[in-house]
Amino acid sequence: MGKVISVVNQKGGVGKTTTAINLGAALAEAGNFVLLIDLDPQANASSGIGIDHRALPHNLYHALAGQKRLTELVHNTAHEGLRVVPAGADLAGANIELVNEDNRESRLESVIHEVKPLYDYIIIDCPPSLGLLTINGLVAADTVLIPVQAEYFALEGLSQLLSTIELVKAHIKPNLEILGALLTMYDPRNRLSTDVLEELYKFFPNRIFKSVIPRTVRLAEAPSHGKSILHYDPSGKGARAYERLAHELLLGV
Repeated sequence: MGKVISVVNQKGGVGKTTTAINLGAALAEAGNFVLLIDLDPQANASSGIGIDHRALPHNLYHALAGQKRLTELVHNTAHEGLRVVPAGADLAGANIELVNEDNRESRLESVIHEVKPLYDYIIIDCPPSLGLLTINGLVAADTVLIPVQAEYFALEGLSQLLSTIELVKAHIKPNLEILGALLTMYDPRNRLSTDVLEELYKFFPNRIFKSVIPRTVRLAEAPSHGKSILHYDPSGKGARAYERLAHELLLGV
């Protein structure tokens, strides 16, 4: 059965989608079969890996609504071994439509169940919120990866996120674990980046990835070209950082 990893942080702009795309690509390039699920109505993970979600008649919403099986929504990417289930704007309506449904927190877990044996890893890119879609992403996951930007305000809200994860563990998914925190947009020349890393250890003792993701222009540019950093700038610092992260994850999971 595939290992399901949700990439979660309710604060936007911390490198969450960048991490979901590039970790998935790096795991695929390492020989794994990977499914990237875009759970964010903004669909940035979809467009960032080269999928024109606006031109598609169906997306993840239709699986959550019971109109399609997840296997019908899987698209190939430029990476052999990496597949994607795209999001769409109508996914935003699921937050409201699921409220009165039975098992509303576990709808995504249910639709993922049939594809878990087909993949080594399933990576879920969650929305930048702690709403019902993100709760679904947590319940569907085996482990949670939390990207944290190397900026002071990025630490705000971590307590709330950790409390939400603990509530999900206590009431719905007792075996949910935090895989680790990942420092993103790191600049070693900046004292603040070092200070944020030190503060992170208070939140995540023994659960911080040794790999750190640098702040690079090429990482920021890659999504606009519909490419992972491994294809856009394969010899650059960003690509090497995500390859190290994938290697660290493969050794530890």
